[in-house]
Amino acid sequence: MKTEEEDVKLNKGKDKIFRMISVGVVDEPLNQAYDIISTLALILNLTAAVLNTYDNMAALFGDVFMIIDSVTVAFFAIDYALRIVTADCLFPNLTMRRAVLKYICSFTGIIDLLSFLPHYLPFFFPGGTAVFRMFRVIRILRLFRINAYYDSLHVITEVISGKKQQLLSSVFIIVVLMVGSSLCMYSVEHESQPEVFENAFSGIWWSASTLLTVGYGDIYPVTSLGKFLGIVISFLGVGMVAIPTGIISAGFVEQYQKLKKMGDDGEIGLHFIRIEIKPQDDWCGKEINDIKLPTGAIIAIILRGDKTLIPRGDVRLRSDDIVVLGAESLKDENLIDLKEIVIRKNHPWMGKAIRDLDISRQSYIFMVKRRDKVIVPKGSLVLLTDDIVFVYSKLSRESLDAGF
Repeated sequence: MKTEEEDVKLNKGKDKIFRMISVGVVDEPLNQAYDIISTLALILNLTAAVLNTYDNMAALFGDVFMIIDSVTVAFFAIDYALRIVTADCLFPNLTMRRAVLKYICSFTGIIDLLSFLPHYLPFFFPGGTAVFRMFRVIRILRLFRINAYYDSLHVITEVISGKKQQLLSSVFIIVVLMVGSSLCMYSVEHESQPEVFENAFSGIWWSASTLLTVGYGDIYPVTSLGKFLGIVISFLGVGMVAIPTGIISAGFVEQYQKLKKMGDDGEIGLHFIRIEIKPQDDWCGKEINDIKLPTGAIIAIILRGDKTLIPRGDVRLRSDDIVVLGAESLKDENLIDLKEIVIRKNHPWMGKAIRDLDISRQSYIFMVKRRDKVIVPKGSLVLLTDDIVFVYSKLSRESLDAGF
């Protein structure tokens, strides 16, 4: 029987593996290294597959290509096994068995399986594995989940999904026109070209190439009536291609307008501030779990050099880390006014101590920023040129109603 401590260690280990194999999670050097290795494995495998198609290259480096293929495919197999083991982390709301089954039956799971399985089952795939190398190309689409690339692909998916009825209707119209034009051309050209337009459906390729403006040229009309009909069908083809193009273009416009409207109308309920951790600070060297924040305050992100870290509980803060804190924004009904005053040479506060300033009893200075240094204000502090003074004022309901 496993103890509770062993279960915790197992779950932590699985979570660490899951973060490692997840594309774009670079909060630790190991995770970043795994992404780099995965990318190199894809590039090496595809490069070896392409170069192996050249006879002279295959003769000189055929053995090297075989080794590269074997090593990279083994990496794909290990990656697939790790994803099976951590399937419950990908689908946390499912049991382990259901999570594994869902991953195996998913599109990415099938692609992951086909990327290495044909290599180890030559008996079932006697034609070799060359045909299945295209599945490894699809694996590289995982890289598009990173940052802005994923957002762009998500917009495309949303557009196609939202306009699927219109797209299906346009495809149906194109199919009907293809069949109709094939029948018409058969009726006109059969006597002149019986070997080309042999039956009612022999002109499908011609109608497809004409309607879709490919114009391959291997099948074409020779009679005057057939040529005239071909011109009419070509004009129809331009319109038919324009229909799905217009639908998708309109879908993109609608989607981006929707996203823009969501951004314009969205209400930000949090206010964020940044804090730089210094060696003498209490938080320096502590894990997130050990930091006691007030209720309602959160650590949003951690900036470490050029990296952005997700503030998980086991992340330990270091000196020079930038911690972004979030808390609920102040509302107008709180009757609080915060001001930022820059002291210039001709400002009446210039050269005066804080205790000598003529300010309201409902206001007080809670912070002074001098260059890059933050100063806690004391009565004896003399304000200098370019100091930034932060003032807190509590407004009365009467003054607020009066417009002050």
